[in-house]
Amino acid sequence: MDQAKQLVTEQRTFFYTGQTKNIEYRINALQQLRKGIEKYQQRIQDALRADLNKSEAEAYGSEIRIVLGELDFALEHLQEWAVPKQVPTNSAMPDGVSTIYPEPYGVALIIAPWNYPFQLAFGPLIGAIAAGNCAVIKPSELTPAVSRLTYDLIQEIFPQEYIAVMEGEVEASTALLKEKFDYIFFTGSTGVGRIVMKAAAEHLTPVTLELGGKSPAIVHNDAELKLVAQRIVRGKFLNAGQTCVAPDYLLVHEQVHDELINLIGAEIKDKFGDDVLQNADFPHIVNSRNFDRLSKFLTDGKTLIGGRSVREQLLIEPTVLGDVNWESAVMKEEIFGPILPVFTYSDLNPMLDEIVRRPKPLALYLFTQDEQLQDQVLNQVSFGGGCINDTLSHMTSHYLPFGGVGESGMGSYHGQQSFDVFSHHKSVLKRSE
Repeated sequence: MDQAKQLVTEQRTFFYTGQTKNIEYRINALQQLRKGIEKYQQRIQDALRADLNKSEAEAYGSEIRIVLGELDFALEHLQEWAVPKQVPTNSAMPDGVSTIYPEPYGVALIIAPWNYPFQLAFGPLIGAIAAGNCAVIKPSELTPAVSRLTYDLIQEIFPQEYIAVMEGEVEASTALLKEKFDYIFFTGSTGVGRIVMKAAAEHLTPVTLELGGKSPAIVHNDAELKLVAQRIVRGKFLNAGQTCVAPDYLLVHEQVHDELINLIGAEIKDKFGDDVLQNADFPHIVNSRNFDRLSKFLTDGKTLIGGRSVREQLLIEPTVLGDVNWESAVMKEEIFGPILPVFTYSDLNPMLDEIVRRPKPLALYLFTQDEQLQDQVLNQVSFGGGCINDTLSHMTSHYLPFGGVGESGMGSYHGQQSFDVFSHHKSVLKRSE
């Protein structure tokens, strides 16, 4: 029996014992996971440095802290989430009692990406455990240090018939996708998302797909530009732009374009130093293939800021491009790197039409004090989630479900939604005899 089949068989057998449905069992598992993460914290930070050159501060803030926050939130609320909920019954059945029972799906597969390889493996795992499932994690082979520590951490805490990690290249993912899971949670590119969904369809397995897309940031002429520059730089160049919800391109009112570009340049220097290529803490591009893909975009417009790179170190400095158009190569795919194309507008309506004509983005960011304009954009444009006068912050809230729409994904998680996405909500109407 191959590894994938053996893991699924063992986990399904264990799930049928009913142990994972016990609330105290789930709480204990989450507590053990928290202790394990605390024990492994330095190794997690070292692995993120090895794979992506993330500083300890960035590794903790963008990965470990978010997972610990989700863990604490689940531990605080799990008993409340798991209780069956009574709801009103149709008045035609006065003797009826209607109840919704949240129950685990069974054996879940979690496929994690390479850009936030710790957060995006363990975040979904929290939901799977809280809901009472068994789970197999497939870490990304592109971040081998994090993949190995994920295996070691999970193996130390849990028996593999409950929670397991299967490492490997694409062949390992293919083998897992051939098996019948009860739920699949995938984070990654839209292209691979299609492959996952096709494989899931063979077994009619429900899926959550956390994908990506070209997320716009709009800066109107009444925005507080210094604040905009700070938040654009933070949102775009965190993890060297290798963030699914990073602003992918900028739409700036022509009246404030020049001032904003100057402020963005100043903010990059303030945050990363006079020469980013000499900054030992600036994250690297994950591998040479992605570096070469991104390098082609560096000449796809007029360089307003940055533009330099060092292939031997997989480094590309924060770059802002002007003189691009909607047909430029840099606008044909999600950038997923530290390159930011900028458009100007005098009338926002044609720009909104362009956004709407394209696949629905995972995120949208709007900087304006004009509430009428805020309402217009929110009503006119469909997107997964976003911020007004900020970037990225929506995905850090335990109270805001995070996910995409259309080509940017399906399903959502974080907070209670992480519990809900791994639960089937079974509806039961009970009548007296």
